[in-house]
Amino acid sequence: MLEWGARYGGMLLTGVSLTVQLVFLAAVLGSVIGLGVGTFRGGRSMFLQRFTAGYIFFFRGTPLLVQLFLIYYGLAQWQWLHGTMAWRGFLDSPFWCAVLALGLNAGAYLGAALRGVINQVPQGDIEAAKSLGMARAVRFRRIVLAQALPRLLPQLGNEMIILVKASALASTVTLMELTGVTRTLVAKTYQPLPFYLAAAVLYLFLCGLLSAAFRTAERRIQVYPYA
Repeated sequence: MLEWGARYGGMLLTGVSLTVQLVFLAAVLGSVIGLGVGTFRGGRSMFLQRFTAGYIFFFRGTPLLVQLFLIYYGLAQWQWLHGTMAWRGFLDSPFWCAVLALGLNAGAYLGAALRGVINQVPQGDIEAAKSLGMARAVRFRRIVLAQALPRLLPQLGNEMIILVKASALASTVTLMELTGVTRTLVAKTYQPLPFYLAAAVLYLFLCGLLSAAFRTAERRIQVYPYA
């Protein structure tokens, strides 16, 4: 076992490192998109309402694997795109295509969840802020988001855990994250059980860390709701 760990442990940890980078960047992108979608979904602009509704419908209604293939393989069919700055070093990279696919998918779920918790904010609080002459942007930040984000935190934690597990799909576009490294080692050694078991334990470890972090954050918000 020690010899096995010394020989292959470094490769698995390299895959874990790439998985963490992938999930972190996708989570940042998804959070930014989700905030925008959740905000514009209930805005005054009819165009933005319909656009965000269509975005949520598409990314929640189609498989993530199909979305990843559309971005990685589909965009490559557009020859005019190959000469742009967006292609070189970004859309031609499996890593950034995976970040984009995961981020867009997470953004749809987070946007829908944020819209739901925003609708739970008491209308009386918003009207009171209006009567005090509070600007719309300030009102949204101090009244709406201040009450919505604590309610969103459990759903955000669940989405991040789902994102960790969904990152395994990135191996289908040749990305050597944890699942990609595991598949390579299995093909090399013909020993699927120990490698897939090791990958499962590592995924459990990552998800456990995230779960503990969000539970701590939830307890802190309950004790210091406006800290």
